Parts: sequence; C-alpha cells; structure tokens
Amino acid sequence: MRLRVIPALCAAAMATAFFTVPAGAEPLPDAAPAAATGGQPHASYWYPDTILDWDPATDPDARFNRSSVPLQPRTADPALKSNANAHAGEGRVASLVSFAPTSGNPSQGSLDANYYAFGYWQYVDTLVFWGGSASEGLILAPNATVIDAAHRNGVKVYGNVYLPPAAYGGQLQWVRDFVQQSGSAYPVADKMAQVAKYYGFDGWFVNQETGGGDAALATSMREMIKYARAEHPDVDFMWYDSMTEDGAVSWQNALTPANDSFLSDPSPVSNSMFLNFWWSAAGLASSRANAQALGRSEYDLYSGIDTEANGYNTSVNWNALFPAGQPHVTSLGIYRPEWTWKSSTSRADFYARDSRYWVGANGDPSDTTTASSWKGLSTYIAESTPVTSKPFVTGFDTGQGDFYNVEGTRVRTGGWNNLSLQDVLPTYRWIVSSDGTKLKPSIDFGDAYNGGSSLRLTGRLDATNTVRLYETKLPVTRHTKLSVVLKTPAAGPTDLKAAVSFTDAPTEFTTLDLGSTSGNGWEKKTLDLSAYAGRTIAQIGLQASAPTAVDSYDVRIGQIAVYDGPVERPAPPTGLTVDGTTDVSPLRKSLRLSWRPSAHGSVHHYEVYRRNPDGTRTFLGATPNTVYYVPRLDRVGTETKTKIEVLAVSTEFGRSPATPAKVAWSGDVPSEMNLMQDATVTSSSQCAAGEGPDKAVDGNTSTKWCALTADKWLEADLGSVRSLNRFVVDHAETGGESPSWNTVDFTIQVRSSTSDPWTTVATVTGNTAATTTHPASVSARYVRLNITKPTQNSDPAARIYEFEAWGA
Repeated sequence: MRLRVIPALCAAAMATAFFTVPAGAEPLPDAAPAAATGGQPHASYWYPDTILDWDPATDPDARFNRSSVPLQPRTADPALKSNANAHAGEGRVASLVSFAPTSGNPSQGSLDANYYAFGYWQYVDTLVFWGGSASEGLILAPNATVIDAAHRNGVKVYGNVYLPPAAYGGQLQWVRDFVQQSGSAYPVADKMAQVAKYYGFDGWFVNQETGGGDAALATSMREMIKYARAEHPDVDFMWYDSMTEDGAVSWQNALTPANDSFLSDPSPVSNSMFLNFWWSAAGLASSRANAQALGRSEYDLYSGIDTEANGYNTSVNWNALFPAGQPHVTSLGIYRPEWTWKSSTSRADFYARDSRYWVGANGDPSDTTTASSWKGLSTYIAESTPVTSKPFVTGFDTGQGDFYNVEGTRVRTGGWNNLSLQDVLPTYRWIVSSDGTKLKPSIDFGDAYNGGSSLRLTGRLDATNTVRLYETKLPVTRHTKLSVVLKTPAAGPTDLKAAVSFTDAPTEFTTLDLGSTSGNGWEKKTLDLSAYAGRTIAQIGLQASAPTAVDSYDVRIGQIAVYDGPVERPAPPTGLTVDGTTDVSPLRKSLRLSWRPSAHGSVHHYEVYRRNPDGTRTFLGATPNTVYYVPRLDRVGTETKTKIEVLAVSTEFGRSPATPAKVAWSGDVPSEMNLMQDATVTSSSQCAAGEGPDKAVDGNTSTKWCALTADKWLEADLGSVRSLNRFVVDHAETGGESPSWNTVDFTIQVRSSTSDPWTTVATVTGNTAATTTHPASVSARYVRLNITKPTQNSDPAARIYEFEAWGA
C-alpha cells in the first residue's frame, strides 16, 4: 500500500497556545485581533501558492494556533525499562496521526469528549500531524493543542505536505509551485520555516506522490530541502519514499541508489526518511548498510507500517525490524495509529484498544507475552520520560472528559477535549507487583481533582501491592515536598503509601505513609522529603497494604506533585478584552478573548469562567495562550450582561485572582426554541468515530448518533434549568435509511440536577414513524433518551438523526 490520504478521511489536528521566543531571538509580530468576529478559529492549511500570502499579522486565527510549551528534555534509565526485550537509544518511533479532516481542526479543543486523546507519548519520538487533500489544502500546520501535549512529553511535532497522485486530484503544477525559486531562495521553504517558528513546532513531513516529474524536478526538490535546512537549521524535514531521483513516483520500500540522494547526496539533505510499507528483511538490512555508507545513522530511516485499516491486527515482520537479541535495524514509522479511536465503540473501548496497541494484550508493558503476533510497542521500545525538573504536577488528566473540576469542585458539566490541558500521564501503564491479588489501576472519568479524570485503584487488597507510575529525574533539596491528593469512599485508613526510588538504587522503593482520611472528599497529604536532600528521585509510585484483607478496595488519586517550597500563586493576567463575538442565537454567543500575560509567576495555563447570576462560576475553557475562543456562552434567564473572568494557574497549580470583562446581550429572550441545538451530550456508545452523540443535536438530519451496545442512551445537558414543552425525535428514515430501522421502544427522562432521580416524561412502544413528537410541561436541565428496542427487525443498532427539546 502506498502512503495516501483519502480526501474524506484526511485529517489534521487541534490547536491552542502561544509561542515563546527563545532568548536573544527577535520577537515575531503579534497577529491582529479578530475585531469583527467571534467565530471558531482552525488550524492553518494552504496550497503552495497561497502559503506565500500568509502573514500572522493579518491572519485572525494565527494567534490561536501558537504553542507556548517548549520541547522538554527526556531521559531513560536502562535499569528502569519495563520490558526486558526493549531497547533504549536505538530505533526511534515516528507516528503519523490524523486527528480530524484537514479543514476541520479547531484551534483550542472543542465541547466534545469524543476525540483521539493520545497518551502513550513515552514510546514516540516524533508526531506528524497528518492531513492535506487536493480539495482543502496541501500544506497543513499542526494546531497548538497537539504541539503543547507533545512538547510537554518531549516529543517533536511535524506539519505535513501532501502532494497527491492524480487519482486523488494531484496536479504537477502544485509540485512546481512548491519548489519555485526566487534567485537563490525557495520562497515556499522560507514561508514553511516561518510558519513552524511562529506556531512553535519542529519540522515538516514531505510526501510527494504526484507523478509526471523528471530529474530536474527531483533535483529542485532536493535543493529546496537542502536550502531550507541551511537557512533554517532548527526546522526538520522528513522525506517520504515516493519520488525517485529521475522524478518518477516509485516506492522503493528501502534506501536504494534510486532515492538515497533525498537523504544525503552525499551531504545531508533531509533529517530522516520514511520508507514505504512493502519492505523486506533483506531490504531493511541493505537500507541500514546504505545509510551507514552515506555517513548517516540507520535510525534516520523509519520503516513504515500501515495500521489505518486493521490496527493491531496488521501483519508486521517485527523480527526483521527489531530482531531478538540484536540491535534494531532501523527506526519505526507508524501510519495512522488512531485506528484505536476510529474503530472503537466507546471511550472504554478506545482506551482498551489503545492499551493493546501500545503495551500489548495484557495491559502491562513488562509482560507482553501473547499468542498474537502484535506484542505491543513496549516490547521493542523502552519508555522515555520528560519528568526531569520541578515542579512536577499531574492530575492524571487525559485532555478530555464529561465534566471539568477545579480542586475537586465541579465547575462544568458536559463533554470537552483540549490536549493543551493533558497532564504527563504515567510512564508505566500498568505495572503492579504483588504476592497476592493485583489491584487494578485505571484512568477514571467519573471524578477528578483538576480536569476530567483521575487515577483509581480498585480490587481485592490481600497482599502488598506496589504500583509503578512514573520514571523521573527529580533532584531533592531540603525544601522538596511530595503531595498526594486522594479520595476514599469513607473516612478511615487509606492503606496507601507514596513510593519513591532514587537514582543510586533505582529499583528499590522507599515508602511514606499517607495515613487516614477524615471523610469521603478530596484530601491533600503533604510529605516532607528534606531527609533525602542531595539524592535524585528515579521513580514515583504507590504502595497499598492492609493489616487484613479488603474485599473492595477503592481509592482515587487526584494529584501527585513534587515541588520546592510553598505553592506559587502567579499574578493575575491584565487587559482582558472581548475581541469579537458571534450571536449563535438570542440565547448563545461565541467569543474571542485576549489578555496580557501575568507580570510574574510561572504560568501553566489560564482558566476562563463566566460568573453566574447566583454568584457561582462556570468553567468555559483553558489555554496556555493569551487568547482564547469560547465556543459557547449561554444566556442565563433574562440577564443583559455576563461577566467573564480569566485567572492564571501556576506550574504548581496555585491560582491567581481573576481579571474581569463583560459581554452584553441584546434583544428579548424568545418564547420558544430548540434548546438541544448543540447541547453538551454524552452517550452509552457510538458505532463509529463520526457517529457520536453530538451528531444528534447538530441540527443536521444527514448526520446521526448510532449505538450498538446493550444499553443505548443519549444524555444532554442544557446548561441550566429550562422550561420544556415538547420533544422531537428524528429516527432512521428521516436520514434516508430504511423505515425498518426506525426506533420502536424508547423513553424520554428529565431531571434538574445530577443528584435528582430521573423522571419519565414520555414512554413510547411500537413506534414505526420517521419523526415522533412528545408534548411535555416540565422544567429540567438534563434530558435523557433511553432506547430499549432500536429497530423494527433484528438489527441491533440505534440510529437517531436529531433529538430536539423545545422550550424557553
């Protein structure tokens, strides 16, 4: 299979944050504010001729796509690798990921929990933000959410250039435009470098698959890359094995005399090369020898595997690439690992598939024994860690969730994703040692201290359990503290200790008791590490043990932090300005905000809130940037103004006072409207990545929510208690599908708060209609559609094209 992008599936990524100018560098110009609009900013994409016109000072979306997180250094102690077969310092991993269609990547996350929230960064060295299509644009820059998350984990990020074959709309003129010269300069190369530096990412993947070229065009391509690397040495280029030196498109599946001049000629050309998927053991061996003959490392070659269609069911000759007991032959290039998300039916299914993909069928990177040929990447690649400096704080936030908590308090209900807020997740997922029953660690989306998830330990505790979590390299001083925020079902002993090891004995844990809890809420336990001053923490984990067996042990860990001295509280931001608004409806706006950074303090991110009429606050979003797009601000009652507040959160998660601004509402509140339109929704499951619950409330009867699990439900949060007078459900036939798939039996339930019981307001049995209407007279915030018989026949899938709740 050649490396290709189908236009309907080609994807890019999500963005957020700002670029920190290196010391001594000339500051780049700030982009102009979007004075006339509050609309959704997206990741940038261009054709070779249109990128030349790009200017961050005139692009209203540019500021929203800047990353603020520098590339973190990583370390890996061979003594701490989880798998005995894994190699450190040899073959690297490049991952080519499509997060969304090229033109459909919101800059700063979205109000949708259904997202590819990748978290196994410890096995990846470079992420390519895959995308580009003839109908949208060929040059795609990554958005800042992905850059932020990758850089926080020490992973480089590349944008993508896709010059497609004619069968996918490719034009040879685009290739000529790409390599055009102006004197000795290559203008597109200079502009691509400007884009990378402004947005804060690390390089470009070049995929030239347009046929019809000649040797002169191939030479121009090589000279362009050489020019770019000479003029912009801090911007990398990865070349894809497609175009050969005579200009033809001919996949070599190896480094051969036909393509080696794109790597070196003999001076270096590209930083690395991605070899096409049809490689053989002999071809990889010759590629290694050819690379070495050019004075290049064999690990500058990334042998590709295509997992877009079959994921961990893909057949791979692992022994040819990573032979047992011998050095790795080349590095590994993975095409489309997001199969784990696109093929999943629920969040739990996605996390199970992702675990199997990266650490194997046993969910334990130290034990990848399985009859399957896919052992998991942890079998071959040793983990790396970016946890090399203080403060280190993790709340086990994956960058997605169904709510948002701040210090244990629920400040938002409803789905969201934003990888800029993803914490560094545990290095080892999961390694538990015990002489008895092993506890089960998991990322839990039912509760959180900060964000949308936490770590949970459950199971029967009948022996000492040691849970390895993080590899680190954290020096201890006389001021160093280790804090753990946890929650137990009831007051009493936690039966839990913090466990740390030090670099002078990295596999030997020292434990510190976390004592008891006084109730069933979040509690912080702070431990003084001054007795270990002068040593360096090599691992952080947890150890559970009880004097007698505990049949149902259950502890949530909301935060682990290592820091020096008191928790820093930064200065508040200043100059909060509403740069633009869009009236979505009389009851809803979107906003573009900007502010000046905190005058002092190390800021991890800024949080954005609305102040409610009752004095409480609702979380609207967060970003490391100093601009933010608020996708949804709902009017509460008949309010004429809404106060917006922004505060700074330090790297130790101390919070500043808030800086306010106001947004005005105009016009009367309408007597009736569809309150479900773009409501925050969750569901029991979905049939495919593009059939999530949001599709049932998007106002579009050509999209649907589909569910296959035994329990089939869709739940909507209207944002506040509203008066409702009727519900409308559009079934399969409305979307053009067979009437035999119209929903037969279902109920509609409502409640005003999550602590209230559900009240059934409509019960339907034996329905055959394409659209059903259900009158009601009720006040509620939450609405739930429960499906008990999805179709007229034995087809098991529920299909809902629209679910409406009308009221005021």
